[in-house]
Amino acid sequence: MGRFKRTLVAAALATTVVAGTAGWAAGSEQTAVTGPPAGAAEWRADHSLHRTLPDPATATPRAVAAFFAGLTENQRKDLAARHALIVGNLDGAPVTLRYEANARAIAAEREKALARAGNAGLSRAVREEARKHADRCERLLAPGRKILAFDPRGRGQVAEVFGDLATARHTAVVVPGSDIDLATFDRTHDKYGTPTGMADALRSEMARRAPGTPTAVIAWAGYTTPVGLGVDAATGRLAQAGAVRLERLLAGLSAAAASPAAPPPAVFCHSYGSVVCGLAASSIDRTEAADLVALGSPGMRADTVKELRTDARVWAAARNSSDWIGNVPNVDLFGLGHGADPTSSEFGARVVPTGGAHGHTGYFAPGTDSLRNFADIALGAYASVR
Repeated sequence: MGRFKRTLVAAALATTVVAGTAGWAAGSEQTAVTGPPAGAAEWRADHSLHRTLPDPATATPRAVAAFFAGLTENQRKDLAARHALIVGNLDGAPVTLRYEANARAIAAEREKALARAGNAGLSRAVREEARKHADRCERLLAPGRKILAFDPRGRGQVAEVFGDLATARHTAVVVPGSDIDLATFDRTHDKYGTPTGMADALRSEMARRAPGTPTAVIAWAGYTTPVGLGVDAATGRLAQAGAVRLERLLAGLSAAAASPAAPPPAVFCHSYGSVVCGLAASSIDRTEAADLVALGSPGMRADTVKELRTDARVWAAARNSSDWIGNVPNVDLFGLGHGADPTSSEFGARVVPTGGAHGHTGYFAPGTDSLRNFADIALGAYASVR
């Protein structure tokens, strides 16, 4: 009888979390993209350097950094040319080399998409989608873009750097939430709900508040996000897979840092991205992230900051009244829900005001208190945070 009651409670909670908020849509179940991209077998079999290459699935970012440090420039470029997808996504590899590798990988993906778009033997719908995919790749290849990661598997994953990581004295990483993938990474509508819009706005505000200080912000869509607000968004399954990838990204940035004296980045975790950050928190060393900032958060899979088991500073952006995430129940029962509200006093995060922000995706909009506070956190100007 007790098990039956628990089942009823879990079912009721699932109904509440998934369908209880007006305007929510049912989401489709996603398969998390994990492990290295295509080409890993060829990479492992490559003995052109008469030595074993670091396994992209198991080598630590620090081991990867040490490996590339022992190569000549020509050897690095040769590996990037022959194994573009692997090098472009290899945390710990030199970032400029990753930019070059990803440009090759994206160009190759664009050519494949164009070939499909021109294949008369395929359906019109397939050809149209291939054309859209080619256009997305073309945009990523625009002069000046610095693509830190690109993986076309599934719905596509990508990361982009705004600024210069090599010279930056202050850096930040933006971790987005649901419905973000290659198709929506830099969509033109709802700009500040996209990783590129958030990262660009944050870097611009950092430059405004600290003129002349070199900064860089990474827009990171490096995990499989939920689609819609169905069960995927109410559970931590995709977030757990994303947490592993976020941990490797941050460890890779630390290992490949041009200036070890530069402070570690602030990580801004939006919506479901805050679930990813919460699950990654205990594995992120203080040398890899100075601050974790949750905004528009449904919870971080913890009831208190202490349960995150991190020595990074933990912040939470006060939820604006028009953010629908406030209607999501802050529970964690049988795997459904993401725990306590990070803005609550019981949780224990440092809460920052968000005056001027509107809706679920307005926290990075220019002129808002939230964006100004985020910039001060990323700059380490903690005394200026209101």
